[in-house]
Amino acid sequence: MRRFWYSLVVALSATAFMMIQSGIFAQHQLPGVQGSPGLEAQKPEGSASVTLTLDKTSLNNGGTVAITGTAPPGRPVYVEVWAEDQVRASRFDSEPDKETGKRPYVLYMTHQMPAMYRILVPKELQGKLDEVKKQGKGWSYSQALKDLDAEAAYSAPAKAKIERYQATLMGSVVGSRGELLPAMDEKENRKRSMQLVKARFRTPGKVFAANVEVKPDGAFAAKLNIDSGSAPGNYRVRAVAGKDASSEPVTIENKIAFPYLYLSNAGTSLNFFGPFLLTLAIAIFGVLMGAGGGFILNPLLVSIWPLPHTIVAGTVMPTVLFSQASGIYNYSKIKFISWKLGVTIGLAMVLGGFIGPKLTELITLDQFKFVFGWILIILAGLMFWQTTSGYLARNKKEQAILREFKKKAEESARRKASK
Repeated sequence: MRRFWYSLVVALSATAFMMIQSGIFAQHQLPGVQGSPGLEAQKPEGSASVTLTLDKTSLNNGGTVAITGTAPPGRPVYVEVWAEDQVRASRFDSEPDKETGKRPYVLYMTHQMPAMYRILVPKELQGKLDEVKKQGKGWSYSQALKDLDAEAAYSAPAKAKIERYQATLMGSVVGSRGELLPAMDEKENRKRSMQLVKARFRTPGKVFAANVEVKPDGAFAAKLNIDSGSAPGNYRVRAVAGKDASSEPVTIENKIAFPYLYLSNAGTSLNFFGPFLLTLAIAIFGVLMGAGGGFILNPLLVSIWPLPHTIVAGTVMPTVLFSQASGIYNYSKIKFISWKLGVTIGLAMVLGGFIGPKLTELITLDQFKFVFGWILIILAGLMFWQTTSGYLARNKKEQAILREFKKKAEESARRKASK
């Protein structure tokens, strides 16, 4: 019996020893065998390495960053840059289908668009980039990527989750975006993300720059310019040299401080004093004309600062309340308000205020400017006509009423002063 147990112990010990030896051998494979710790893993066939470094780790309200790195010799190098902060982007597709001629009326929307996005391309492609810019408003982001051979560098916006809605005229009238459609596959989502990039940034110069210099040995250098007023926070930078070669993203931080304020829904920073002084001047003249001044402030904000028209329209609405509140108080004191007419008009404004924001989502910045421009022209023409001598002559009664109001206001002011 002892011999049996002794033999069993020896056999188990030998087996355990062999298993241990086998495990140790597996952990000490020859160099180049995939999975070996402490040694470089063998690169998959066709892969290549790319390195990238930045000369700074942070910026103060934008600036220029020098980028250097190495890539496989003989390959063009592209640099993709995006802000980690995300904003909303939308596009209403109403273009007729080339095959059927029908208009889809689909609203595409994402809340995951990088607040800043740019691809740096080789310097020798400046001519092709200039050709893209010459296309004007009709330029295509997807076609630009093809022309610049930069499709492999496009990645960050393609990962954004995009929702799409089937819009209808009746739905828009009642303030609805429409029916939420099923999620798109990866290929379709990537395609629509390119259209949203154009809708968000509008011009080729915002999303492309040709300043990457590549030497024959694969060393490259580029200049990244982050504009003043860009979003604060971290920016990610990566270099790409074909589909199988890219660097790990490197991070740089953009800092802002007062008087700059970051508008998170617009994805941009503004100097506090600019809009403040502009609005102060407009409010004075706006209230003088019986308005809050929003119809003047709206187009100026869109034209002077890089703000989406949807954000401007939404922001101006509540700010007008402040000027209107103080204006209502002063006009009430001098008895220049007809509350019956005011309430009647106000009911119509409640309905219009419900419908308007939804319609704003369905139009482009150019359409917004076109419609708003014609409204201002018509209002200007109407007000000019009301200052002509012929109009004033036909409205003597109105002038008499105004004089009576002024007389009563002066008498009321004298009575209060005497008290």
